[in-house]
Amino acid sequence: MLERLARIRDPELHRWLYEVISVAKPSSVYVVTGSEEDVEYVRRAALERGEELPTKYPKHTVHFDGPKDLARDRKNTRILISGGGSIPLINTYDREAGVREVLDIARGIMAGKEMFVAFYCFGPPGSDFTLYAVQVTDSAYVVHSENILYRSCYEEFVRKAPGIRYARFFHSAGERDENGWSKNVDRRRIYIDLEGETVYSVNTQYAGNTVGLKKLMLRLCVYRGYLEGWLCEHMFIAGIRGPGGRVTYFTGAFPAGCGKTSTVFAADTVVGDDLAIIKAVDGVARGVNPEVGMFGIIDGVNPADDPEIYEILTSPDTEVIFSNVLLTDDGTVWWRGKPEEPKPGINYAGRWWSGRKDEQGAEVLPSHPNARFTTSIRYLKNLDPAIDDPRGVEIGAMVFGGRDPYTLPPVEESFDWVHGVVTKGASLESEKTAAILEKVGEMEFNPFAILDFLSISVGRFVDLHLRFGEKLKVKPKIFGVNYFLKDENGKYIADKVDKKVWLKWMELRVHNDVDAIKTPTGYIPVYEDLVKLFDRYLGKQYSEERYVKEFSIRVDRYLEKVDRILRIYSQIPDTPPQLFEVLADQKRRLVEARSRYGSIVSPFKLDKS
Repeated sequence: MLERLARIRDPELHRWLYEVISVAKPSSVYVVTGSEEDVEYVRRAALERGEELPTKYPKHTVHFDGPKDLARDRKNTRILISGGGSIPLINTYDREAGVREVLDIARGIMAGKEMFVAFYCFGPPGSDFTLYAVQVTDSAYVVHSENILYRSCYEEFVRKAPGIRYARFFHSAGERDENGWSKNVDRRRIYIDLEGETVYSVNTQYAGNTVGLKKLMLRLCVYRGYLEGWLCEHMFIAGIRGPGGRVTYFTGAFPAGCGKTSTVFAADTVVGDDLAIIKAVDGVARGVNPEVGMFGIIDGVNPADDPEIYEILTSPDTEVIFSNVLLTDDGTVWWRGKPEEPKPGINYAGRWWSGRKDEQGAEVLPSHPNARFTTSIRYLKNLDPAIDDPRGVEIGAMVFGGRDPYTLPPVEESFDWVHGVVTKGASLESEKTAAILEKVGEMEFNPFAILDFLSISVGRFVDLHLRFGEKLKVKPKIFGVNYFLKDENGKYIADKVDKKVWLKWMELRVHNDVDAIKTPTGYIPVYEDLVKLFDRYLGKQYSEERYVKEFSIRVDRYLEKVDRILRIYSQIPDTPPQLFEVLADQKRRLVEARSRYGSIVSPFKLDKS
C-alpha cells in the first residue's frame, strides 16, 4: 500500500495521511486505486464486515444505519470559521475549537479496523469544471457508495501531483454495536473546515453525513465557487427535446419531496439528477454533473409512476445499495411502493414483523420514509452522452420548484434573470421532509433548495447569482414550478404526469416559440398552447375550468409570501439591495392587480405579452 501512495508525489497529502493515521490508529491501511480488483475488495469487505447484507441478487446489498442515524444531523453539522464568526441561518463553530474537538473524539477511533484511502474526481476527468477529493474512512460501505457515485481518480492524482488541489474527507463510523450500527451517536460530529478544505465526520453511518463527495463536498464546492465566481448547485441537469429535434438543457433545484427526481425522469435526456457545477464560458452558462451515480429516496417508487427507476432497482443484473429498507427473510428488498405486501425480515429498527411497535407504542414502518438507493446513473436508458463531456452543456433554463398547496401556479417564467434569481430561487419555500431530523409537514424557507448545504450566507449566495448573470451574454431563462397546488376540496389539481407538459412549454419559451400572459409575478402559459401540449404529449383534454384553477393569481396569498420573504432577508445583513427592490416592485404590482381585479385574478383577464 505504501507503494501506491508513493506514486502520488504530494508531500502535503503524505503529511495529512500520517496525521490522521496517528490520531485514528487503524490496524491497517488500504489504498483504493479504482482497479476492478480494488472495487471487488471493497464490495466483499462491506459484506464480510456486516456493513451491508446480501440479498437474493448478487450485486444488490442492504445497509442499515440504525434508528438514531437515519438522516442528516443539522444540530451537529457545523461550518468551522476562524475566530468563531457567525453566518445567518447556518450552524457555525470556531475553527480551532472544532478541529480540536473532533480530533479528540477521533483518537483511537479506528483501532482494530482497516482504514481506506480513496481518490475521486468531482466531475469529468480533464475538465476545467472538475474538483478532486481524497476520502479517508473505516467504512467499506462509504467507499462502496463512492465507487458507484463518482469517478475514481487515483491515476489523475499520480499524473497531477504535486500540483493538484483537492478536498479531504475524514470519516469513521466509530464503535459499532451488535447490529453494526454506530454506537456513540451522541458524539456524532460533522465539521466542515472551509479554510482547510477538509471535512471531519465521526460516529455516524448515514450517507448524507459520511459520503464525503455528496453533500459535504457540495458545501466546499459552494464556498470555492463563491471565491472564484461560479455556481455550485443542488440541481439536476436534463435535456428537453423541442421542435426539429433540438435539445435544450435545464437545471432544476427542488427541496426534498418536491418532485426533483420525478422531473428528471420526465425529461427526454438526463445529464445528472442532483448536483451541478455551472460556469460562464465565453459569456454562456455551461454546466456539468460532477457525479456518475444516483443516491435517491426510494420511498414511494413504484412501477406505475416510476417505471424506469423501478426496473433498475428490481433488475437482477444491476448494482444497487439499498439503505434502511426492509430485507425480508427470503432475501427480497421491500419498500413502500412495491405492489406486494411486506413479509417479516430485518429493517432499520432490527427485526420486523407486521404490527411491530416501538418503545412508545408507535407502529414501526417496514421501510423508513428516508430509505435510499445508490446506483449508477449509467443504467438510465435516456442518459445523455454529454455526462462525460469536459466542456459541459449549455444551460437554457433554470427551474426552481417547491411544494405550495395554496399560492403558486404549476409553471411560471420570471421577467428576467434578476427577477428570477430573487422571486424563484431566493424566495423558494416548501415543506419539511424526513430527510432531516425534525418534524415533517411544516413549511420552511429553502432558498435555491440549498439552505442545508450552504457554507456562505444566503445573502452572499443571492449576490453570487446576480453577479454571475452579469458575466453572461445569453442568460438562461428562470422558471418556478409547483406540482402541489390543491383545489377547494384539498385535492391536488395536477397529475404526476403533467410535468411533461410544463417542461415542454418551458422549452418553447426558452426559444420564444410561444406567447405568454404577463401577470404581476411573471409569465404564464396561454390557454390554447396548453390545450395543444396536453393533447400532443399526454393525449389528455385540458379544460378552461382547470386552467383558471391553476393559473389564477391568488393575490392575498402571494402578498403574504412576499412579506414572509422580506422579513427573513431583512434579518440577513449582507442581502443585496436588489432583492428588496425586486420584491417591493412585485408587491406593488400585486396590490395594483388586486385593486383592479380583486384578490383572485383570472388569467383570462390578463393580456398576452
